[in-house]
Amino acid sequence: MLDKSLSRRHLLGIGGVASTAALVSPWLEAIANAADEPKLPRRTLGKTGQQIPILLMGGGAGFDRTFDPKIAQGLRHGLDYIDAGRVYANGTCESSAANTLARLKQIDKVWITSKTDRFDAAGFEKDVDVSLKDLQRQSIDLYFLHGLDDPAPLADKELLKTVERLKKSGKIKYFGFSCHDGTVAELLHKAAALPLVDAVMFRYNFRQYGNKELNLAMDAAHKANVGLIAMKTQSSEAGIQDAWKKFEQTGKWTKHQAVLKAVWADSRITAAVSHMDSLEKLQQNIAAALDNQKLGVMDWRAIERYAKATRSDACDGCGHICSGALATPVDIATTLRSVMYHDVYGDRDKAHRVFRALPLAKRQIDGIDFTPAERACPYGVKIGAHMQRAKALFG
Repeated sequence: MLDKSLSRRHLLGIGGVASTAALVSPWLEAIANAADEPKLPRRTLGKTGQQIPILLMGGGAGFDRTFDPKIAQGLRHGLDYIDAGRVYANGTCESSAANTLARLKQIDKVWITSKTDRFDAAGFEKDVDVSLKDLQRQSIDLYFLHGLDDPAPLADKELLKTVERLKKSGKIKYFGFSCHDGTVAELLHKAAALPLVDAVMFRYNFRQYGNKELNLAMDAAHKANVGLIAMKTQSSEAGIQDAWKKFEQTGKWTKHQAVLKAVWADSRITAAVSHMDSLEKLQQNIAAALDNQKLGVMDWRAIERYAKATRSDACDGCGHICSGALATPVDIATTLRSVMYHDVYGDRDKAHRVFRALPLAKRQIDGIDFTPAERACPYGVKIGAHMQRAKALFG
């Protein structure tokens, strides 16, 4: 899938600013001559009516600030959608993506989604303007409320008026939100009832296929023609660095490829956004998306066995249940997510940053008996052991 004319140096993006032109030149030629390259399948994103690839480039880990070859390689195969965010990579994600796109002469040819964690009207509008500047664009294709866990902002009249005005002005084309905590089903129902919501990016993976409440909410959103984008598709485990090895590969698909194909098998889902922090991961995901062979019975059974074997190590983020069982305000879900960033993603900086952002009372671990939280957890997550792992990692 990689052009042999692109050297390892170009693929890895090695080289200083002085050599940027030399680094970019082969990619410009490769993209210009990519007509015969296999292209990712595309699906319509709900009421937007727009066709997007089924695999999306996640920007949570950020991009090389000068030039990122992952973006260039994705473009060769029609991966022309970047999922960015104001807070990603310490605020550098948008500008870094724009730098690469500008050098590739693709700044206005790629779908850009970005997001803000400011849910008030003034804050939302201010972040849209900052995003436009950092992205070097006049319009953003889709703008999300980032990490929504409470439906209240969707009833904020001032915010909704601001969104409508920004859409009419062309600063943003479409609007929606991302969500991954315990209120996903509730929020999907809200999206179905709110015409202003064009798309939702939400946690959806192989562990949730039998979740009746979630499926009813997905049905409602799909019926309302809300575009559905899956994230957290790998359902990474907290604190178990090699848990993925419990997946029994039955065919040609690795665990990471198989669970993506499982998500794409759901016709309600338009696309899956993926955390691809290396060219190797990008290549594997593209290969899975390009291959139209469906998962077989043995593949599905392997996924089911893996889900069962690792269920007690995978936190679904429904912290209102486990933390609600304690007399203290400790934030179990965010703490376990921090452990996952450290052990599974290998992103130590983000792990520490997310954990340290919690108020002191919410990251208290010493002296707390987590037994009630474990009893309350509907999935039997070994909360006490994982919280001790967090203590060892973060102090």
